[in-house]
Amino acid sequence: MSLGGCIILIAAGAILTFATDWHMKGVNLDLVGIILMVVGLIGVTTFSSIARRRRVVVPPTTPVVEDEGHHHHHRDGYSDGYGV
Repeated sequence: MSLGGCIILIAAGAILTFATDWHMKGVNLDLVGIILMVVGLIGVTTFSSIARRRRVVVPPTTPVVEDEGHHHHHRDGYSDGYGV
């Protein structure tokens, strides 16, 4: 269920609980509205906790600085000390 669905559940529950005067035999619409609001709130908190965990923090990159004293040397096979 998405965040929008949870908000719709909360709104529908609030309408059933606070904005209607309907009376159905065997059904307590106030209780149904409260249940819908509680389920919607549980959904919102679950959705927000999952969204918080999915947030990826990218560490700042360190710039690569080349040492000016070491340039690319031509290697001929003898300049590394193994040949004469």
